[in-house]
Amino acid sequence: MQALFDYIIKPVGQRYNNSVDVDGKELLVNTEIYNHQYVNRQAEILAVPKGIDCQLQVGDIVIVHHNVFRRWHNIRGQEKNSRGYFEEDKYFVKEDQIFAYKRPQKWSRFKDSKWRGLKGYCFVKPLKSIEMFDESKERPLIGIVKYTDGSVDVGDLIGFTPYSEYEFIIDDERLYRVMSKEITIKYEYQGDEEEYNPSWTQSS
Repeated sequence: MQALFDYIIKPVGQRYNNSVDVDGKELLVNTEIYNHQYVNRQAEILAVPKGIDCQLQVGDIVIVHHNVFRRWHNIRGQEKNSRGYFEEDKYFVKEDQIFAYKRPQKWSRFKDSKWRGLKGYCFVKPLKSIEMFDESKERPLIGIVKYTDGSVDVGDLIGFTPYSEYEFIIDDERLYRVMSKEITIKYEYQGDEEEYNPSWTQSS
């Protein structure tokens, strides 16, 4: 089955990433279905749209918008699926709801199966603050490029515009999704840069 303009995907794992393993027992860290921070954002492509020229292919693992798998309550308090819900473990998603992908190496023209940004998106690692009394613990509007669409290089130290960053947890790393057009400057390293990754991002 193929849709005309939508990808068909399924979540990798569960719809929500809201549990951790503690001494062999599952501990739920959140039970609120509307909290986007715990919604799973990794999916596998089951079918590509037949009406557009696709960069992605069946079997690719992708990072999607947090609303794709999220459930919500209507004004009557009834629990509902997202607009993209098709049937159990299958969802429709538009290309502009996909931000990064990786391809199993056996199918890939690349020499690895690392994450890559879709056109228009990069993922940036925040830096630990160098200010002693900075309560935010990270330096604003600056970071190291981890995944790129090719507009900048992996490892570049870049600056971006205010309010352009959006938080994602990918492979136990807290990253910011930044639109490539919002990257404003490339810095030279000064030697005091240290990546910032809070302990709560670790899955175990």
